[in-house]
Amino acid sequence: MCLSRSLREVPDSRAGPTLRGKSGAAHPADIRSVAGGNAFIPDSHRVRCGCSSSPTWSESSQCPRPTSNEIQTSVPSREASGGGVSVLLAVPSLLLQLVTMTALSLLLVAVAAASALAESTVYFREQFEDGDAWTSRWVESKHKSDYGKFVLTAGKFYGDAEKDKGLQSSQDARFYALSARFNDFSNQGQPLVIQFTVKHEQSIDCGGGYIKLFPSDLSQEDMHGDSVYNIMFGPDICGPGTKKVHVIFNYKGKNHLINKDIRCKDDEYSHLYTLIVNPDNTYEVKIDNKKVESGNLEDDWDFLPPKKIKDPEAKKPEDWDDREKIPDPDDKKPEDWDKPENIPDPDAKKPDDWDDEMDGEWEPPMVTNPDYKGEWKPREITNPAYKGKWIHPEIDNPEYTADSEIYKYNSIGVIGLDLWQVKSGTIFDNFLITNDPNLAEEVGNDTWGKTKDAEKKMKEGQEEEERKKREEEDKQRRDEAKEEEEEEEEEEKDEEEEEDEEEEEGEEQEEEEEEDDEGTDSKLKDEL
Repeated sequence: MCLSRSLREVPDSRAGPTLRGKSGAAHPADIRSVAGGNAFIPDSHRVRCGCSSSPTWSESSQCPRPTSNEIQTSVPSREASGGGVSVLLAVPSLLLQLVTMTALSLLLVAVAAASALAESTVYFREQFEDGDAWTSRWVESKHKSDYGKFVLTAGKFYGDAEKDKGLQSSQDARFYALSARFNDFSNQGQPLVIQFTVKHEQSIDCGGGYIKLFPSDLSQEDMHGDSVYNIMFGPDICGPGTKKVHVIFNYKGKNHLINKDIRCKDDEYSHLYTLIVNPDNTYEVKIDNKKVESGNLEDDWDFLPPKKIKDPEAKKPEDWDDREKIPDPDDKKPEDWDKPENIPDPDAKKPDDWDDEMDGEWEPPMVTNPDYKGEWKPREITNPAYKGKWIHPEIDNPEYTADSEIYKYNSIGVIGLDLWQVKSGTIFDNFLITNDPNLAEEVGNDTWGKTKDAEKKMKEGQEEEERKKREEEDKQRRDEAKEEEEEEEEEEKDEEEEEDEEEEEGEEQEEEEEEDDEGTDSKLKDEL
């Protein structure tokens, strides 16, 4: 059975924080006392054991012992008014729960805030999935009248006839100028990711495969090679000497090329190019979703003056000896060292027919002197006064000022293809501009990644068919040549047979004529 109340509750004003349960009703925080072997039973426990009439518990109580969470650590006692009974204020279980819930809530809020800040944003995406509607989104420049034309096609080989459709350059030896606009944005405080695919199915010999990002104030119909851009990124090929990935940033009105050489792909298949620019001034270049280069913008481009310069006031001391070796002052040249490099040939003889009056005085030819030792030089010894190589001391460059926002562009609003191609046929596809590198990788795997193997298989199948066709054509040519040879041999044989027949006929005719002549002679003899 439940025990009757033996301790008086502390008035609400002293009971600690007021909590609210799921019902919303306010109740004072629970307290307990260890006086007299009884303990204050929290409301939650009384409800659980069905003893809501009594807030206390003892060993004789049929009500279950409160749990350790229900009987909380004691706090300093306070005299209750009117009875002099000591009670202890406690840290209530609900208060602990409240603290825990509050901490969890704050954590969830922080996570939600971080998630909101890191929310993926796609600023531009183009996969040419709606046929010729792309012409309403992309603008041809009219700066020149002879720009090359782009056509929508998956090319001669592909992994998917529809998904692999992209913009293909279609005219040789032309400049191309085409662009698309999107909502203006700044990459301040967030990553900037540029991604697209390029396929040089024409086996390109010289031409660009890069894109440019422009500020939103670009006049698309007047876009040309000198139009100011923010970033230029992508492959460029021209002969065996130029096969590189351009990463060019416009910084304070000047275009800066990367100081590293990033080799691009030069085969005929589709390849995925990705540039990631981070707000901590770092970058990463990926080809086919694999990192090929990374680093710091300040280190790999000449955006800023050098941090250190040689001290203009410092000069190498006059007595500084940086000769590690010196001639041995005690070494002397041997007396028999000096010999002429060439000497008269001792075996040469004056020709017997040599005429001094006619030919001049005879001189034997010169030959290399076997005793010649060359110029004498004293041997070298370690320089006792050697101080090492003098290094010019450096000082902080007064013209250097750090810039934590090299990466930042206040306005990005146009993507463009501004390039030159000698041999056309390059296909551009799967354009993506976002602030999420992980999303870009997923998109790359979902587009290029899903069709690349089938594309290669189709290309290899075509090459196999072409190989078989060439073999058949070669065989046909060989067979035709053999037939011609056999016909020629047959003709020669026929000609020889005809000649033989003619020869036989001639011989027979001669024999007949001889017989006729003999008959005539015999007849004449008979007549005589």
